[in-house]
Amino acid sequence: MLFRQLFDQETWTYTYLIADETTGEAALVDPVLEQVERELQLVKELGLKLVLVLETHIHADHVTGAGRLRELTGARVAASAAGAPCVDRPVKDGEELALGGLSIQVLATPGHTDDSVSFRVGNKLFTGDALLIRSCGRTDFQNGDAGQLYDVITRKLFTLPDETEVYPGHDYAGQTMSTIGEEKRHNPRLAGKSREWFIEFMNNRKLAPPKKLDVAVPANRACGKPAPAPAAQALS
Repeated sequence: MLFRQLFDQETWTYTYLIADETTGEAALVDPVLEQVERELQLVKELGLKLVLVLETHIHADHVTGAGRLRELTGARVAASAAGAPCVDRPVKDGEELALGGLSIQVLATPGHTDDSVSFRVGNKLFTGDALLIRSCGRTDFQNGDAGQLYDVITRKLFTLPDETEVYPGHDYAGQTMSTIGEEKRHNPRLAGKSREWFIEFMNNRKLAPPKKLDVAVPANRACGKPAPAPAAQALS
């Protein structure tokens, strides 16, 4: 499997390129609209064909490049059936997507948002904003639920092999990856913490809204197409 990790500095977003080296079929996980040309240039340079765009959830901090990539390449957009209505391939927990000879397993991981999913490819786990490096996604908007997030991390993700590599949607401290074993031992929000403690902590964080919330969410429900500006009212 070919693998690359890409970064958008403005929004601290990681995008991932995965591909089957035998067939050249490729997928991008959580692309950012402003980085579409960079991603397409890399795909071209590596001799790949983009066939899938995988969205872990409806993002609130950046506008996705999914729709633009679909327009330019014909790639299909796959995301949770509970999320954006614009996707080509709604997915559910336990489903598998084919990428050449690779198998992409879908894991429903709601809690940060109600449509959050993670994607597992071999030993690599793309967790979006559910499980972050020594952290986790916030749960105070988009139907987030702290108890639900605790359950999916501890009862689903933490049951994967310890050596499973964790690739999150963001990192704000400069780290690029982790493992399930590391997070089980060292994540300060989860390691040794009870469900009750986690819910109280998450529900009392008092965070400011994401800067792009009002623009990003409606645009991402349309796979990255910004909402039209309201028509100007005629002067009387």
